[in-house]
Amino acid sequence: MDSSMEAPALPRAMAAAAAEIDQALEVLLPQAEGPESRLFEAMRYAAIGGGKRLRGFLVLEGARQFGVSRQAALRAAGAVEMLHAYSLVHDDLPAMDDDDLRRGKPTVHRAFDEATAILAGDALQTQAFSVLAEEDTHPDPAVRIELVRCLARAAGARGMCGGQMLDMLAEAAGEALDEPAIGRLQTLKTGKLIEFAAEAGALLGKAAGPQRHALCLYGRDLGAAFQIADDLLDATVSTAEAGKRTGKDAGAGKATLVGLLGLERARLQAERLVAQAKTHLDGFNERADLLRMLADFVIERRN
Repeated sequence: MDSSMEAPALPRAMAAAAAEIDQALEVLLPQAEGPESRLFEAMRYAAIGGGKRLRGFLVLEGARQFGVSRQAALRAAGAVEMLHAYSLVHDDLPAMDDDDLRRGKPTVHRAFDEATAILAGDALQTQAFSVLAEEDTHPDPAVRIELVRCLARAAGARGMCGGQMLDMLAEAAGEALDEPAIGRLQTLKTGKLIEFAAEAGALLGKAAGPQRHALCLYGRDLGAAFQIADDLLDATVSTAEAGKRTGKDAGAGKATLVGLLGLERARLQAERLVAQAKTHLDGFNERADLLRMLADFVIERRN
């Protein structure tokens, strides 16, 4: 593979995928009409436009390894992005991180109101499962059930929600966590959903166990590296560049590997995780090159 092609290839592919995912969300989300139009408008505001669509891109690229139809892959990618959008809407609420800016625009509770933001997050979460459960996503009900089960596990009490609880408890206690505790917190809060996104294409393609497992491991390491990179950005990048408020982790006393290890050691840890993530793709051919490039991208990005 010509390394000179790496820089343009991934951004071009991610931009094209983001546009496709937004088109899918336009169809999959309810139109802003009828008595509930304010709720529908808030859902669309939260989910459509902006963001890297990294999780959706992972679904699409994983599915491409197994020849999954683009329509099915886009539905699953849209569902993952709905779930992610819900998590951001709720994470930004005054009772949580109390943020005013997300993806370069006012957060949902600022653009609408707090109650509408809560309902929009609830509705985005349930819509994600509805999309996965529909026959258009996959003709085999066993595949649809497994997609629903795995996403629920990644997002629930032993996944993203559990990680958010650990984060809030650590902040409230004001006690420093050690490296394993921070790693577990971040695996649950951020990593599990990224791991599911990497695995979803294999589920859609009814991939063999070893291939599904390899993508799971890739997603696990990618998710860990992504979170460290996010913490590095929070510590080093301006709010304008990031499109969201930065410098908040240190100010709030949040438990991060950057705070524990320092910038340089945390950066080295992220690089090790990226190298490890790419080794899990050794059993895949050049079709997985964009996934390999994506691993490098997560620690090179600026927002």
